[in-house]
Amino acid sequence: MKLEDLQKTDPEFMERFEQFAFEEVVNEEGQQLDDTTRYLAILSTLIGCQGKEAFTVMLPKALDAGLSPVMVKEMVYQSVDYLGFGRMAEFLALVNEELEKRGITMPLESQSTTTMENRLEKGIDAQAEIFGAHMREAWKSDHIRRWLADNCFGDYYTRTGLNLAQREMITFCFLLAQGGCEPQLTAHAKGNINLGNDKAFLLKVVSQCLPYIGYPRSLNAINCINNA
Repeated sequence: MKLEDLQKTDPEFMERFEQFAFEEVVNEEGQQLDDTTRYLAILSTLIGCQGKEAFTVMLPKALDAGLSPVMVKEMVYQSVDYLGFGRMAEFLALVNEELEKRGITMPLESQSTTTMENRLEKGIDAQAEIFGAHMREAWKSDHIRRWLADNCFGDYYTRTGLNLAQREMITFCFLLAQGGCEPQLTAHAKGNINLGNDKAFLLKVVSQCLPYIGYPRSLNAINCINNA
């Protein structure tokens, strides 16, 4: 999909959408984010809501604005924990296609910092840093929570390319865009706040992503932030 095509077929819609999404929202006083953060949030949100066509529009804009290929890849990799491979795979393919068009050699440089032997330990450390010391025992309760520690946090949150606060932000975006994940969204709003992504910051994230997910899920996300 190209915006230029929609400008020809649907000019009245595009006049209002582009004015809102690319001017009004981006420049709203008190709700602005730097380009890297804004595009990272938008791309994460588009994966979360399965907005493949919109993702193909926004990905080149994000890369042109300075979002690095490593950051984009790390964001897509981490989405597997919150959407599953069935819903993330096509987005990984879209990213690879765009990077190939730009002549970027793949695979990119390794960002892994754990081994199969220490991934559980390192994952527990990441959970504790985000959510508190009580997480050091949570993995023992059942195998799903053990997987959460070693796979979700040990395999992905420990990678370089994105810092821990950025990783919690994109998780927040994956969850708010899906809908129906309000308990997890509230928990990760708390995790964001613990890492310095305060209420004002999270409200900015929701504001910048609203054109891509609509008002109901945005308002639900604001309620979760307030509850956190």
